[in-house]
Amino acid sequence: MLKILTILLSVILVNNCILAQFLGICPFLGVSKKLDSSVGMGVAVTFVMVLATAATWPIQQLLNKYEIGYLQTVVFILVIAALVQLVEMILKKFIPSLHRALGVYLPLITTNCAVLGVTINNIDYSYTYVESLFNALGTGIGFLVAMIIFSGMRQKLEGNKFVPVSFQGVPITLVSASILSLAFMGFSGLVG
Repeated sequence: MLKILTILLSVILVNNCILAQFLGICPFLGVSKKLDSSVGMGVAVTFVMVLATAATWPIQQLLNKYEIGYLQTVVFILVIAALVQLVEMILKKFIPSLHRALGVYLPLITTNCAVLGVTINNIDYSYTYVESLFNALGTGIGFLVAMIIFSGMRQKLEGNKFVPVSFQGVPITLVSASILSLAFMGFSGLVG
C-alpha cells in the first residue's frame, strides 16, 4: 500500500508527465484555454491511460513470453489508437458537447506521448499489474491537475493589460508553462 501511495504522489506531483517529463505538451498548450475543455481532456486522457495500461501490461507479458518484446512500441500504439477511437465514439454518442469542445484534440490522444509513455514506463519500472494501473491513474490525475492549473493561468492572462504586446498570445503561454513547470520542481524530494 505504501508503494502505491508513493507511486501516486510521485507521478502526480514530482514526476508530473507534462511539467517534469514534458510528455503530452500538445493538448496541454492546445486545449487549456477553457476550463471545461481542460477537464474533459484530462478525464479522457486519464481514462485512456488506465485502459491502455490494463490492455498493454498483459500484452507485454505475452511479448516477453514469446521473446518478441521488440514489437512493444508498435503493438502499444495500435492498442492506444483503438482505445482512443472507442473513447471518441462514446463521447460522440453520450457527451456530444464535450466531443465538439475537444475537437481535433481528441484524436490527438492517439499520438499523445504521455499515454504511450506511461505504458512503457510501467514495463521499464517493472511494476506489477496493480502498480501499473495505479501509475496510469496517478499519471492521468497529474495530467488533469496540470491542465486545470494551466487553464486558470491562461484565463487570467488572456486580455490582461499588464502583458506587453510582444508577449501576448503564444509567448506568454510558453513563459507561463515554464514557470508552472518550475513551481512543480519544488515538489522534487517529496518522494524518495
